[in-house]
Amino acid sequence: YTDPASQTPLPKAITKETIWIEDAVPPKGAAQGNTPWKFVSTPEPVFSGAKASVREAKGLSQHFFTGANPPLSIESGTKLFAYVYLDPDNPPETVQLQFNDGTWEHRAYWGADKAHGAGRNNASNKLLGPLPELGKWIRLEVPATTVGLPAGAKLNGWAFTQFGGTVHWDQAGAVGGQQLSPLQKESYAIWEHFLKIVSTAALPDPIKKLIAIESDKRNEAQTKQLLQYYLENVNPTTLAQLTPLKQKQEELKKEFAAIEKAIPSTLVMEDRKEPRIAHILERGEYTEKREAVESAVPAWLGESPADAPQNRMGLAQWLVSPTHPLTARVTVNRYWQHYFGTGIVKTSEDFGVQGERPSHPELLDWLALSFIESGWNVKQFQKLIVMSSTYQQSSRITPQKHTLDPENRLVSHGPRFRLDAEVIRDQVLAVSGLMIPTVGGKSVKPYQPAGLWKPVGFGGSNTSVFKQDTGEKLYRRSMYTFWKRTVPPPTMSIFDAPNRETCQVRRIRTNTPLQALVLMNDVQFIEAARHFAEQVITEGGDQVDQRIAYIYRSVLARNPKPYERQLVTQLYNEHLEEFLEQPEAAKSLVSSGESVRDETLDATELAAWTMIVHLIFNLSETVTKG
Repeated sequence: YTDPASQTPLPKAITKETIWIEDAVPPKGAAQGNTPWKFVSTPEPVFSGAKASVREAKGLSQHFFTGANPPLSIESGTKLFAYVYLDPDNPPETVQLQFNDGTWEHRAYWGADKAHGAGRNNASNKLLGPLPELGKWIRLEVPATTVGLPAGAKLNGWAFTQFGGTVHWDQAGAVGGQQLSPLQKESYAIWEHFLKIVSTAALPDPIKKLIAIESDKRNEAQTKQLLQYYLENVNPTTLAQLTPLKQKQEELKKEFAAIEKAIPSTLVMEDRKEPRIAHILERGEYTEKREAVESAVPAWLGESPADAPQNRMGLAQWLVSPTHPLTARVTVNRYWQHYFGTGIVKTSEDFGVQGERPSHPELLDWLALSFIESGWNVKQFQKLIVMSSTYQQSSRITPQKHTLDPENRLVSHGPRFRLDAEVIRDQVLAVSGLMIPTVGGKSVKPYQPAGLWKPVGFGGSNTSVFKQDTGEKLYRRSMYTFWKRTVPPPTMSIFDAPNRETCQVRRIRTNTPLQALVLMNDVQFIEAARHFAEQVITEGGDQVDQRIAYIYRSVLARNPKPYERQLVTQLYNEHLEEFLEQPEAAKSLVSSGESVRDETLDATELAAWTMIVHLIFNLSETVTKG
């Protein structure tokens, strides 16, 4: 930047006058009043333009507007003005100007205190003098700061008020403070000189402080900061170059703010700067304080790391310290429970004296230490389990094993237990091809019997009425299912999913007729069976036995045995014959669910294969890990 100024002495600033109201209200302003606006033209008194507004009143009366856009901006040193003519034959007692920047609490009056805000003498109703001279046009001026309008305020409305009499109003607007012309703004020296002789109220505080320092006493960094502000915000040439970039910057800031706003947030704790002093309380009485105590771990549970701070971070470091007796053992026990159905400590929720002792204490210790030494590598630990010969045993139970190890606590055979509620649903969705594998997102509301929420719904609550989702949301993984604690999803509850009112580490497993009814009648399972049946017809081969084999391999990961093939073939033929006799029943069956069926396939054949797939989905072998 090279300063073009060569004027000595430096030029004076100019004053800008903005006429906002002339012959009509400003653009988009809504003209209002206790009676309509009335305009007159010469020979009646008119100060400028073609006409002036006039109002005759018996008491308090006004005409005004709001909503003007663009608004009138208030600058440092701004004075608001309006021209008024008081009829000498019918003078008012009071005239008043009111200004709206979102509120009308900015008023100035002349004459008697009989207008809006009477009884005050502050920014909301400031007395500026006696009634103006009668019979001639008088310019009323109001310093913006006097009526509480700081630099930066924006007016959208203006009111002309009187008490009694006949009053003519004309040209109104604002006289800004001293300012530089565009040519003068090209010079940094002129701008700096200008700021020293006028108010710097509109400048940021750091720039005000720099201006107050004599130019020869500023250091290099201060001089650079002041010049940068001038080039970015004042100089017309550089300002024009930077404006598109600033607009792009603002757009990016808004996008970034929108993204940040969309990200869920959570409360985060932090330690107090000065730790709270805790005392031993005599018999637990909070008023009976004894000696002070410091944060520390119980000595009988091992020592915390030597460099651990005495705060929550230190507690966390102690929890994962190799000397800590519980964290690693509890963790590996839960992973063991996940794969084998029962933990090495059966009461995985309770490792205390009331819990069950481990069936293999040395194995538990070895697994815990291996987990720690691996760097708490969860993936490596799970690979260790699934590749072990213990896990890879057959789940077949011989009479001898059942006698010696009825609960498989000695791990005499591979794990065999019913799948969890979520896995049962997810399995049929995955096999059928309906599952939507999208990760993350809001909870979803898949199929559920109507009316379950009504008895426990609070009026006005957003969960008083169940509104089922549609489309892909019906086929998200079960972990995304919306959970109302007072009415858990019934399919989940029937298969022993916890109600989530309390933390439940270990699930019970029951076998009830209701579970069979869910598998046989729930629309989610019927729809999944129909969807997979379409796949069986199109990809499973042309022969019935080929399609049966395709179903067994896909669902059970094995081929059907000869007697199974014979029974399923016979059942398929029976279903096909029934649906040929009752085509409407076939159409009703294959229409279950919201997913669109393949219309190119024969409805009766598709219905018959749907029943076969549904049968396999209902087998104990399908819902059992083994």
